[in-house]
Amino acid sequence: MAEPDTPRIELDDFARRFSMRARSLMWFLGAGSSAAAGVPTAVDMIWEFKRTLFVSQRRGSYQTVADLSQPVVRDQLQGHIDSMEHPPKPGAPDEYARLFEAAYPAEKDRQAFMDAKLAGAKPSYGHMALATLMYAELMRIVWTTNFDALVADACAKVYDTTGALTTAALDGPELAEQAIADERWPLEVKLHSDFRSRRLKNTNDELRHQDQRLQQTLIAQCQRFGLVVVGYSGRDDSVMDTLEEALSSRGAFPAGLFWLHRGEEPPLPRVQRLLELGKEAGVEAGLVSIENFDETLRDLMRLFDDINTQALDSFATERRHWSAAPLARVRRGGWPVVRLNALPLVKVPNTCRRVVCEIGGTSEVRAAVKEAGVDVLAVRSGVGVLAFGADADVRSALEGNDISEFDIHTLDVKKQRYESTERGFLREALTVALARERGLVRRRRRGTDLLSPADPGDVVWEPLQKLVGRLSGTVNGAGDLPWCEGLAVRLGWADDKLWLLIEPTTVFEGVNDENKAAAADFARERTVKRYNKALNGLIDFWAQHLARNGAEIRALGIQCGIDAVFELSPITAYSRRTTS
Repeated sequence: MAEPDTPRIELDDFARRFSMRARSLMWFLGAGSSAAAGVPTAVDMIWEFKRTLFVSQRRGSYQTVADLSQPVVRDQLQGHIDSMEHPPKPGAPDEYARLFEAAYPAEKDRQAFMDAKLAGAKPSYGHMALATLMYAELMRIVWTTNFDALVADACAKVYDTTGALTTAALDGPELAEQAIADERWPLEVKLHSDFRSRRLKNTNDELRHQDQRLQQTLIAQCQRFGLVVVGYSGRDDSVMDTLEEALSSRGAFPAGLFWLHRGEEPPLPRVQRLLELGKEAGVEAGLVSIENFDETLRDLMRLFDDINTQALDSFATERRHWSAAPLARVRRGGWPVVRLNALPLVKVPNTCRRVVCEIGGTSEVRAAVKEAGVDVLAVRSGVGVLAFGADADVRSALEGNDISEFDIHTLDVKKQRYESTERGFLREALTVALARERGLVRRRRRGTDLLSPADPGDVVWEPLQKLVGRLSGTVNGAGDLPWCEGLAVRLGWADDKLWLLIEPTTVFEGVNDENKAAAADFARERTVKRYNKALNGLIDFWAQHLARNGAEIRALGIQCGIDAVFELSPITAYSRRTTS
């Protein structure tokens, strides 16, 4: 998550504050707020741009790089981008703009691309909730860098008219100024122009010339209202410069500055800097970890029981959603519609060791554990170092860092709902336990861990071999690149519990620029014909092997201190049509 100095606010705390001061808070929406409505995020499009450049410049096959979720495919695409002259740095604030311009230099082509991406997008629950708050006069201004019309479409549904919301774009800054002067609410201001505008602004050069009048309007309103930012990465220097300039004025953000952040990775440095500057200026500023835009608005709406939510309730009823289903008794011809690759965690650790000491981030903590040569799992969080292991081993690893507190920490269930430090810590402990007790080798990845048989020749893997053929070998023409049948695993949250999500895959060891194309081709050829029956058999095997009828698994197998103990159910999740 964020660096230790970045101010943070828990989601439930933010919800209570919002319920008391909703009218005094503006909202700032980025692309992430439109993801559930079917609009791709900036990160999604970055990988699409990389693929487009790769296929067009290398004249390669689209099919070999079709699956952008595969690490091997991403490595191959990134290798091509790195070979370009003056390539954008991965994760840099200008990466999106530079790649978009490289892929589609002509503005009309960029506009056509965005039109295609926005076609068919419909408001999500979050947009409908915002419109409901507007209708209840609990929200006045929404700022956005998005090109879509989702806020306007949601307002049209809630108000039953298209004339309630005033929308001001780049070509009409005076409209925003007049609406604010007349207090004609609600108001939506599009900082990067509506996607229908002739001046679609999506390149680095264009962003630098963002309309000064809209910037000044935003700065002025930041002296009157607080701000909630959601779904926005902070990539655009022009926007971040504007928010920092607003902070320089005395009395800025009187109702607070709340940056809602999704995922385990820290926000961009400019976001952290903005929040730290806000704290130094006496502003109530903080990073709020969330699961996603829609779930956050659900949490907020629960605290408003005195407003008319008829349109929102109707929308929620109309939209299909999942709910927990009872186990199906399979009758003749009666199969579940979808068999899911999720195993419920029946037992999850609820405590770990907490150590407060003078040490840096997680990388420094892990380096200390490695240097001490002890069997300890540890991460750095906002409350201190969280650890599983024998107490003597934990102290041995951290003793040179001025330990001031050494106690027990209760793992927060709320933080397991999203990609938090605690959920990442549990995923690490679980995969370590599976590797230790199920004959597997674990390879760490940022959001997904890879597991493969430690000894593919062991008899325990014979059922798997019958399903997929050979379990290991080397890739021809790739410098003897080793491969093994395995799993990609991660954690997810649904039905108020954690689930282990398993994905049968080919695991490689030693992928580099020279062999990653061959590895991608090999992985695709190996899995392309795994249709429903084959995948069902694989899910069956792995579910039974990992869970072993609910047998307890331990990450460390220690007799003292705090171990990470889990239980898995071998019965996967599934969906089916209701009969009532």
